[in-house]
Amino acid sequence: MLVLLPPSETKSDGGSGRPLDLDALAMPQLTAVRDKLVTQLIELSGDPDASRTALGLGKGADAEIARNAALRTSPTRPALDRYTGVLYDALDAPGFTKAQRAKADARLAIGSALFGVVRAGDPIPAYRLSGGSKLPGLPTLQALWKQALPAALREETDGHLTVDLRSGVYQNLGRIPGAITAAVLTERPDGTRTVVSHFNKHHKGLLARALVLSRTEPTDINGLARAAEKFGLRCEIASPTELLVLT
Repeated sequence: MLVLLPPSETKSDGGSGRPLDLDALAMPQLTAVRDKLVTQLIELSGDPDASRTALGLGKGADAEIARNAALRTSPTRPALDRYTGVLYDALDAPGFTKAQRAKADARLAIGSALFGVVRAGDPIPAYRLSGGSKLPGLPTLQALWKQALPAALREETDGHLTVDLRSGVYQNLGRIPGAITAAVLTERPDGTRTVVSHFNKHHKGLLARALVLSRTEPTDINGLARAAEKFGLRCEIASPTELLVLT
């Protein structure tokens, strides 16, 4: 089973790993695009105004630009520890035991505008680049990643049940045919349902945590729902490739 998480705008600083080594990341088919984007971000950081425009940053974002300037020299840490925010708080990777962390490293991957997709244990630096950004002198990120990411994901997920929890903008960078997606809905007393927006990431983090901690290895959406329900989530199967999480 492979669970593909969305990235987050917020990332932890620092790390104890050696500087970025693109050859050390999973899916080496993506190295050429990764290298091109890293180089462009570093060059862009030399022009703070252009960086703010391209990355959608405000005036007080000097620290974000500095992160990009140091992409090849700053320390790294595992991707699962680099990303922060609501989903990652609910996932609670710092609370994993050593055995649970090994499961997380085996079962989790994370979408990324800069790296395409990384495995949970891949060592990466802090950076700023969103899925909808457009860097000067380059095609759109969707156009760049379509050269390599869909094929790399097909190879990476071949033979595995895949749960794609990425948001639409990151799914568009590289789709995975046949992957199971999840929607979070609130059910009102009258039976009507609405899409959850504010707590969407929280519940997807809980779902990812349940799938990491599950002692079973689901092979279809029915097994996936059972695994999630064992950890207190209320689920419903909408189709062979869509799971509903009800709140």
